[in-house]
Parts: sequence; structure tokens; C-alpha cells
Amino acid sequence: MDIWALLLLAIGLSMDAFAVSICKGLAMKKITWQKSCVVGLWFGGFQALMPMIGFFLGIQFEEYITAYDHWIAFGLLLLIGANMIKESFSKEEADESDSLRFQHMLLLAIATSIDALAVGVTFAFLQVDIWKAVSFIGVVTFAFSVVGMKLGNVFGMKYKSKAEFAGGLILILLGVKILLEHLGIL
Repeated sequence: MDIWALLLLAIGLSMDAFAVSICKGLAMKKITWQKSCVVGLWFGGFQALMPMIGFFLGIQFEEYITAYDHWIAFGLLLLIGANMIKESFSKEEADESDSLRFQHMLLLAIATSIDALAVGVTFAFLQVDIWKAVSFIGVVTFAFSVVGMKLGNVFGMKYKSKAEFAGGLILILLGVKILLEHLGIL
């Protein structure tokens, strides 16, 4: 996976955290650098941890499904992306609590990074340098979360659904790219 594909993947994965960060920023009366970093570290840390866990799980099964790995990667990215796009049209309001308590942030961090676990499984089949990939994903998500907090505090919910839609579309396009490369079309 080249650096540009990894960047697009990191951006796509970070969109859930970005959208939740916008909600967090919306709920807070005053945003501080410290609060933004706490949110960024939670989301960035989990976005880095989950693909690593998925990667090591995927390695366990690699020999059994190598012939189908590109279809699995395509299917997982398609499902994750489609779900993100569906959520972008949902009228349900996200949790807009301004709490940064451990239990609250843990649940949000897990919820926004479940898709990264599935992406980590695909990394095992794509022979990705996992340390570089998870570091990159974590840093990008941290940055998007910090920016999302500020945007939410300034602009409100205006960008939440657009961020989720863009993230889903990016993941679907990456899945298509992986499939076409393995089929020899690209």
C-alpha cells in the first residue's frame, strides 16, 4: 500500500472520530487545547490500536484465505463505507455530552474505531507495514479530532454528516482499488 492510499485510508477511518469530535466541540462551552488533545488521544489511540489487533487476528487466518483476500478486503471496506454513508443520512442525534470521563470516552473511542479493526484484518492480507500504518492512522485521527473539536465549537453540526459521507466514500473507493489491483485491471 503506497503512502497516498494509506493517507486516504487514514482520512476515511478518521471521519467517524471527526464527526464525534464535532459533536463534542458543539457540546462544550469553551474548548481548550488540553480538552482537544484528550479527545484526540482517545480517538487517535484507538484508531491505531484497533487495526493492529485486526492485523494480528488476520495473520492467524492468512494461509487459509489468501486466494480470496482481495475479495475480503473489498467486502469489508464496502460494508464499512456503506454503513458510514448510511449514517451520514441518519436523523439520529449523536451523543453531544461534554464529558471527558474515562467510561464515556472509552465507549466513544471503541465505537468510532470498530471499522478500523476490520481494516486491520485486511492489512494482514495486503502485506502492509503495520507499525507505519497504525502510526499514520493514529496521527491523522488525532489531528482530525482536534480540528473537529474546534469546528464543532465554532460551526456546530454543519459538517458532521458531510464528514461521515466523505469517509464512507473514501473507504468504498479504496476497496474497489484493492479489488481491481488484485484482478489485474489496475
